[in-house]
Amino acid sequence: MTLEVIGAGFGRTGTLSLKYALEMLGYQQCYHMMELRNHPDHQAVWKAAHFGEAIDWPALFSGYTATVDWPSCNLWQELSAAYPDAKIILSLRDPEKWYDSVMNTIYASSKARFESDDPANHAAGQWAMEIIWNRVFDGRMEDRQHVIEVFNRHNESVIKTVEPAKLLVFEAVDGWPALCEFLGKDLPAEPYPRVNSTEDFKSIWHKASEKA
Repeated sequence: MTLEVIGAGFGRTGTLSLKYALEMLGYQQCYHMMELRNHPDHQAVWKAAHFGEAIDWPALFSGYTATVDWPSCNLWQELSAAYPDAKIILSLRDPEKWYDSVMNTIYASSKARFESDDPANHAAGQWAMEIIWNRVFDGRMEDRQHVIEVFNRHNESVIKTVEPAKLLVFEAVDGWPALCEFLGKDLPAEPYPRVNSTEDFKSIWHKASEKA
């Protein structure tokens, strides 16, 4: 089993919907941040990967044929080198709306966990801070302009680096037609999935975190 699709888009660009869409198209499990709930032992591996250590990618992605979202998206170049035949999907979103969504959902959740007195929650929050918020955004999440500039630079780098035939620049509103044409898949009868809005996150994911 090998990775066939690598998502290069940052979290909160419709990545959970994309995960479900890829699985509906037949990709056997798509890795996403939510997978860490089932594989807490992966946290240490991802931390090592983000700090430049050699990783046994086939072992980490055992059972998966696609990956999107953090913690893999900002290691897309390393994954592309390990899986040169994989196609790259860059999921995008309006930068201003993306920033607002991040601050109201995943960053707020990470910060709350980091500040928690519960050791397990604190450790999870610290992990997210170390490999995403501090490492990718220099710990400057309250600096709207800086965070958006990092977001835009990342997206521009992907577009400039990947050969056009292997890259799909994708927004959730594009839905099935663009995705299926790029991947050579038939159009499903079911609607393109629309999940994990800011409201979804606050009502489901945050409650789950509080119970953890």
